[in-house]
Amino acid sequence: MKNFEFANPTKILFGKDQIQKLSTEIPNDAKVLMLYGGGSIKRNGIYEKVTEALKDHEVLEFGGIPANPEYDILMQALKIIKEENISFMLAVGGGSVIDGVKFLSSAALFEGDEPWDILTKKIRTFEGLPFGTVLTLPATGSEMNSGSVITRAETKEKLTMGGPGLFPVFSVLDPTVVTSIPERQIANGLADAYTHVLEQYMTYPAGALLQDRLAESILQTLIEVAPRIMKDPTDYEAASNFMWSCTMALNGLIQKGVPTDWAIHMMGHELTALFGIDHARTLAIIAESHYTYNFESKKEKLAQYAERVWAVTEGTLEEKAKAGIAKTTAFYQSLGIKTKLSEYTDQYTGTAAEVARRFEERGMTRLGEHGTLAPTDAEKIVEMAY
Repeated sequence: MKNFEFANPTKILFGKDQIQKLSTEIPNDAKVLMLYGGGSIKRNGIYEKVTEALKDHEVLEFGGIPANPEYDILMQALKIIKEENISFMLAVGGGSVIDGVKFLSSAALFEGDEPWDILTKKIRTFEGLPFGTVLTLPATGSEMNSGSVITRAETKEKLTMGGPGLFPVFSVLDPTVVTSIPERQIANGLADAYTHVLEQYMTYPAGALLQDRLAESILQTLIEVAPRIMKDPTDYEAASNFMWSCTMALNGLIQKGVPTDWAIHMMGHELTALFGIDHARTLAIIAESHYTYNFESKKEKLAQYAERVWAVTEGTLEEKAKAGIAKTTAFYQSLGIKTKLSEYTDQYTGTAAEVARRFEERGMTRLGEHGTLAPTDAEKIVEMAY
C-alpha cells in the first residue's frame, strides 16, 4: 500500500427531512446565493423546502446552470457574487450545479484577470468562498469531494480543476429526491458512480486489501440496487443505498494508498465537449476499449474483479479478466446505455485523432496508472470505441 494523507472536512446530513437543518448549518449573518439548474427543483418541491429553511436568511438566487456547467453562464453568477458581496453559496442540484459552484468558489477569490486560467493553467485552490450543497441527483460524488469539471462551449473544452479549498462545508443527502429523477438520469448516475470506482480500482494489485474490498462493495451495491431503483425510484431503501454509494465512490476514501487511472474520464470529457453526449454515457463508450487495449497491464485486477464482484470462478486468469470486461459492458447496457460512439453520432470519423491532438496540445502525454498512456494510445482506444 502506498503512503497517503486523508482529510475530508465535508459534513454529511443524510436522510429524510434533513433540508430543514440548513438554517443551522449556514451562518445567520451570511448573505447567501442559492444556485440551481433548469428549474426542476421548483417542480419537485425541493425549492420550497430550501427557501422555507432559509426564510430568516438573506438569500439571492441564480438559476439556469446547465448539465455541463458552462463557463459563460457561471461568469454571470460570478458578477452577482462580487457586486452583491455574497459570503456563502448554496448549490441545490446534481454534480453539474455543484461543480459550477466550486468554480465560483475559486473564481470569487481569484486574483488573476481571467478565471478560465484556473482550469487551463491547473491552478489549485487552497481557499475558496464557502458553500454547501443540497444534492438532488446522485452520480458524481461532487457533494463530498474537492474536484470540478467545467465546460466552455466557445472552445469546445471540458477541463478539470480542484484543490483542498473546494470541499463543501456540508452536504444534505435526502434519498427521497430520487423519486422525481427521470429514468435516464438514474441510469447515468449508476453508470457514473460505477465508473468512478473502476477508475480507482482497475489498475494493478497494490496490497491495499481493505481499499479493494471497499471498492468491490460499492460496485456490488450498485449492481444490486440498479434494477430496483430503475424499476421503482420510490423504493427508499434502494434510493438510500444508491445515493450513498455514489457519494462513497468519489469522496477520496477508496483511492488512498492505491494507484488510480482516470484515462477513461479524460477521453470521455472530450466526447462530451465535441458531441454533447451525457458524461456517464461517454464513460460507458470508452470503458470496454480502454480495458481491452490495456489488457496485459490490468488483467490481474480484471480477473479479481470478475471473481469477487461478478462471481466468475471458472477459467484461467486471462479468461476471467475478459469476462470482467464483458460483464462491465453488459452492466452499462442493462441500464439502457449504449456503448459505442457510432450509436450516438454519425459524425465520429476523425474523433480519435482530434482527441489525441487535444491531449498533445494540453501536455496530457502520460495518462493511466503507469503514466505510459500517450495521445497515440488514446487515439487507438477511441477508434476501438467507434
